[in-house]
Amino acid sequence: QVQLVESGGGLVQAGGSLRLSCAGAGRTFRTSAMGWFRQAPGKERDFVAAISWSGGTTDYTDSVKGRFTISRDNAKNTVYLQMNSLKPEDTAVYYCAARPNIVYGSRSPGAFSPWGQGTQVTVSS
Repeated sequence: QVQLVESGGGLVQAGGSLRLSCAGAGRTFRTSAMGWFRQAPGKERDFVAAISWSGGTTDYTDSVKGRFTISRDNAKNTVYLQMNSLKPEDTAVYYCAARPNIVYGSRSPGAFSPWGQGTQVTVSS
C-alpha cells in the first residue's frame, strides 16, 4: 500500500512561491492517480489539483489556474505542487492523496485513499 508524506509548506508573503512535495513509498505509486486538496479552519476540504498516473492529464480548480502547477516524477515516487503568486486565501493545510489502481484523478475527496498527514501553507498579506 502506498504511503504519502508531504513537505515544503511554510510562511510566505503574498505574491511569493512555494513548491510542495509528496513522497510516496510503495510499488503502487506509479499506477496511482494523485491529487492535492486543502482545508482551512472551519471549512471543508476542497479540491486543488489532480494528475493521472502517467502525468498526461491534469485538472485544476478555477481559483488556482494559471498560478499552480501539478506534476509528478514517477522515477522518484514524488508528486509536486508548484504554487506561484500566492494569495492570503490560499492559506490552508495542504494534503496529497492517492487513487491506487485508477488512471484518473477526481475532484471529490472521498475518491481518494490513502492520504498524507498534510503540510501547513500560510500566506501573509
